[in-house]
Amino acid sequence: SSQLPDGQVLPLPSVILGELGKDPQSPTVCFYGHVDVQPAKKEDGWNTDPYTLTEIDGVHLFIRNLYGRGATDNKGPVLAWINAVETFRALKLAMPVNFKFVIEGMEEAGSLGLEKLLEEESQSFFSDVDYIVISDNLWLSSKKPALTYGSRGNACFFVEVK
Repeated sequence: SSQLPDGQVLPLPSVILGELGKDPQSPTVCFYGHVDVQPAKKEDGWNTDPYTLTEIDGVHLFIRNLYGRGATDNKGPVLAWINAVETFRALKLAMPVNFKFVIEGMEEAGSLGLEKLLEEESQSFFSDVDYIVISDNLWLSSKKPALTYGSRGNACFFVEVK
């Protein structure tokens, strides 16, 4: 829960944890994404309602131009990972990895509650995770996707003391 300046206490939105596959011979990849967004108003420069996903000029067979708050940061990238899993299943292809998903709704407010959840689940849900993909980025243009190769403020260490 989170306390507002007026003292009111609000429950935090749930973090969605999902998994698919438990093959011990395959690595487990955990995908992180968020579905909350920064505030927006139409008068901020939007041509459409920012909270209504709108397709514009989407006449091409496989290309749709979608406009709406969160379409690139970060609902679109979250949906892309889910669509990738859906495609493997629809084509009846073996999954190359075991999937785990962490989808939160408080990233734009500093990921309130996420650290506590990570600690609570470190020995259970996250115990077999081999790799983590942070899917919190956007496309730089219609032809240039972003590739996250580092994150400001993150540091990982392994220390062995004898």
